[in-house]
Amino acid sequence: MLVGCAFGIGGYTFLFARGASYLTNNPAACANCHVMKEQFDGWTKSSHRTVASCNDCHTPARIVPKYATKAANGFWHSYAFTTGWFHEPIQITTRNHNVTENACRKCHQVIVQAIDTHHDRRSSMSCVRCHPSVGHLH
Repeated sequence: MLVGCAFGIGGYTFLFARGASYLTNNPAACANCHVMKEQFDGWTKSSHRTVASCNDCHTPARIVPKYATKAANGFWHSYAFTTGWFHEPIQITTRNHNVTENACRKCHQVIVQAIDTHHDRRSSMSCVRCHPSVGHLH
């Protein structure tokens, strides 16, 4: 009975929250939640909109880590929004910051290598430290 209730509630939540849209690469899925509207609107005005979707910057490139990240983020976002325990404005977690940092470094590899040769890699050199709104103009 508990398993049936869990599947029923989970299925309803998945349909209500348009869960299948999160399995796609469509950036509009990220705006399903009102708290992400500002980020989506900022992305549509940024230079990155022509070269990168949300998944390009916010999920790992390989398929298993990509969907593991999407699943974990989906669960924790759902939990936070259901309980009301989330910070506004939305803040990126350390893990997701690292995913995004790696995406910046991959796409901009040539310039990053030139910069890293002049800085100690052990220090906290982050792309978004100097470019905080590059993907989301706000």
